[in-house]
Amino acid sequence: MTKVLIASDSFKGSASSSQVAEYIAKGIKKVDATIDIKKIPIADGGEGTIESLLSACHGKSYTKKVVGALGSEINATWGMMNDDEAVIEVAEAAGFIVDQSKVSPMKTTTYGVGQLIEEALNHDVKTIYIGLGGSSTTDGGVGLAQALGVHFYDNNGQEVGLGGQELIKIKDIDISNIDGRLSKCQIIGLSDVTNPLTGEEGSAYVFSPQKGATSDEVEQLELGLQNLRKVSKKALGKEYGDTPGAGAAGGIGFALLTLLGGQLESGIQKIMRLIKLEEEMKRADLVITGEGQMDGQSIKGKAPIGIAKLAKKYKLPVIAITGSIGNSIEKVYENGVDLVISSTSSPMTLEEAVKNSDKLLGLAGMTAIKAYNLRN
Repeated sequence: MTKVLIASDSFKGSASSSQVAEYIAKGIKKVDATIDIKKIPIADGGEGTIESLLSACHGKSYTKKVVGALGSEINATWGMMNDDEAVIEVAEAAGFIVDQSKVSPMKTTTYGVGQLIEEALNHDVKTIYIGLGGSSTTDGGVGLAQALGVHFYDNNGQEVGLGGQELIKIKDIDISNIDGRLSKCQIIGLSDVTNPLTGEEGSAYVFSPQKGATSDEVEQLELGLQNLRKVSKKALGKEYGDTPGAGAAGGIGFALLTLLGGQLESGIQKIMRLIKLEEEMKRADLVITGEGQMDGQSIKGKAPIGIAKLAKKYKLPVIAITGSIGNSIEKVYENGVDLVISSTSSPMTLEEAVKNSDKLLGLAGMTAIKAYNLRN
């Protein structure tokens, strides 16, 4: 009996990781109902991180009212994997805003992420995993730190406000009132991003335009982040702005390292270990993975490539299903993927693809298993 492992990332705005696996599985079953299918939700530190870890660890989700990216109160989900490990997604409290006309990273804040960390500490956790994908912010993690008791002062000794526009005003930092429980808790940021905080490859220049920043605002944010680094060095005697990943989530990576004493790890690698994906690989004949779009950039820490490389350890064939195939897809084939199948087989709008994701992914599942059968 053929054993298929489906471990796909979510298709952003279309289907969760669990839904993607379910739709693909239905297509496979139409071809051969006897196939043994194992479905595992997967993520790389972005959307779906909570779902992936709680599903594998039989954890429990909670909802907390926090300050959202735009400053208004929202409900954010976080989870407990077991008695002393929590998982948080930045996107839950400071996530991407669909209508870019209403948002600018000059104003969006990570304050709510800090509130989620505080709530996890209230449950006496010893480790907090933070998925750093999908943020709408470029505040250097200052909002997060403010929620946890760090004070940022301007020239007049007044505390600065929320949002990226406040970074340039910071002249001093006081961490003496930071939540003391952080010293007894391991904070681990999960990300596929290796960008530093500042510079041409930094958070402002690379990511803030995607979050609604104008060219002038990008320059202001860059200057603000540079100022944050300078003041951190002066006030704390340290700053980790050049560390790979410091620019993740609009600079939350920097805040975790410099202000909270945390660490950063590859999202997909850590999650694969936590959910014990390798054990499932040992029992599989075929691995099916995927994400919303695949292109040459997918090799930079994205879930499908991490999964494909692990599968090759056991010489397993890997088929990736994606909503759209972008430029330089050949790089994916050089990194463990044997076949890429697009679920959109004819010209259609994004709205049409989202609306019909169940049917399209089902057809892609049928195609995948038929392709696998050709080699046997």
